[in-house]
Amino acid sequence: MATAPAARKLWGGRFSGKTDPLMEKFNASISFDSRFFKADVVGSKAYAKALARKNIITQDECDKLQEGLDAVLKEWEAGQFVLQDGDEDIHTANERRLGEIIGTHISGKLHTGRSCNDQVATDFRIWVRDEARKLVIVLKELIAAAVERAESEIDVIMPGYTHLQRAQPIRWSHLILAHAWGWHADCQRLEQLISRMNLCPLGSGALAGNPFQIDRQFLADELGFEGLIPNSLYGVSDRDFVAEFLFWASLTMVHISRFAEDLIIYSTAEFGFVQLADAYSTGSSLMPQKKNPDSLELLRGKSGRVYGDLAGFMMAYKGTPSTYNKDLQEDKEPVFDAYDTLMGSIQITTGVLSTLTIRPERMRAALSTDMLATDLAEYLVRKGVPFRETHHISGEAVRLAEERKCSMADLTLEDFKKLHPSFEEDVMGVWNYEKSIDNRCTPGGTSRVTVQAQIDTLKAWLQ
Repeated sequence: MATAPAARKLWGGRFSGKTDPLMEKFNASISFDSRFFKADVVGSKAYAKALARKNIITQDECDKLQEGLDAVLKEWEAGQFVLQDGDEDIHTANERRLGEIIGTHISGKLHTGRSCNDQVATDFRIWVRDEARKLVIVLKELIAAAVERAESEIDVIMPGYTHLQRAQPIRWSHLILAHAWGWHADCQRLEQLISRMNLCPLGSGALAGNPFQIDRQFLADELGFEGLIPNSLYGVSDRDFVAEFLFWASLTMVHISRFAEDLIIYSTAEFGFVQLADAYSTGSSLMPQKKNPDSLELLRGKSGRVYGDLAGFMMAYKGTPSTYNKDLQEDKEPVFDAYDTLMGSIQITTGVLSTLTIRPERMRAALSTDMLATDLAEYLVRKGVPFRETHHISGEAVRLAEERKCSMADLTLEDFKKLHPSFEEDVMGVWNYEKSIDNRCTPGGTSRVTVQAQIDTLKAWLQ
């Protein structure tokens, strides 16, 4: 007695024995690759059209396949698709349901010349490409929030740090834009990745190509690909786009983590430069006074999670020989996890940045005249003294102020003249934070003009 069509496996004809139930579960990917439902249907609709163009199926059969596939898609989108035992992956599930809707005689023709190998490679590229475009949108929203904040708070000044030690005065906007430029690079990398991965593997067959002269360029055009993968072996096995996406996700999370770390530090009582909105903070179960930056700490922690997705995939990918191997089933869950983490993290970062309260008076109070020691050295440079000499002289002025336990601005002109005869009365004009900041007016500097130029550049790019 023949096996009922609904119970057949796409690969089962060669086998007479039953599969171990544990192996059935171990082998199945439907629990996660069902996220491909739309990409799988779209790919199948294009493939049906390509079969009809070569008269492998009739136009009437093609129309029935289109209608049936649309019905399958509607069930998925409405949450009404019912999985059954034997639906080991999205391809099996969709083909089984298609057969139930239009009959297996017609549905059984859809797989002609096509393999699950080129089918899954196509589905995955479509899914990553389309979802990556959504990430571009939310990343640009984050950059826009940073630009808006930088422009509205451009006159707020604060200490800039190296080695987490106070270094030179900067604009608060300059710090925000430093992170925005990192996210801008992330956005550019993702757009480049989308373009690089947007090549069509469909028509590669299992590994050796398609024997029915399928028009692969037609398939590429139908599915929105920019071109064809030129080698069928490469087409079914390449997952470099997965590695690139996971690397991109890891690096983007590093940038989000570093931003979070800045705000964690600046929100402590010791700094008090910023305060998180209640919506992105939590309290302590024991200490009533606490306001914890949990959103930022989670962002920082999730960067390690995404890097783990990358590391795990690379360990699976490195050992696969040519063409398709089942190891490649391990490519999907890391991507899904990284995508979900990034989508949430970017939006939380935007929320934190948009609702943050800054405390300009605390930022300014943290400035000290020793942060203008470099300006003192530059003063002498403008008098013709070599920088290496002025650096040493400025260091002596720092030491003199420390010995007297006073501000450098409290040193007298006589004190300075003892250090070098080129000091004049106008040296007292050095102790001006705004002047120091606006002296840094070369492109990329922290002056008002150059910060505004950064804002204008990013605004133009966003538009």
